[in-house]
Amino acid sequence: MSVRIRLKRMGAKKNPSYRIVVSDSRSPRDGRFIEELGYYNPGTDPVTFKINDEKVQEWLSRGAKPSETVKKLLQQNNSL
Repeated sequence: MSVRIRLKRMGAKKNPSYRIVVSDSRSPRDGRFIEELGYYNPGTDPVTFKINDEKVQEWLSRGAKPSETVKKLLQQNNSL
């Protein structure tokens, strides 16, 4: 089982917000997930981004791989 840290889309049509979740790579984007790590809302000014750094480090040490978008967000937030 390959575990990924990725975004789960929430919010209304044309007004997305995202939750950062840990999920099986085979599950759908908005489907089942293992744990929620934080959230990201690009629609606010400034952009809202909150994440639990301890849980992210724990999952990365267990072998979870972040998606490209999550990797960029973590690097901008100095969480990696």
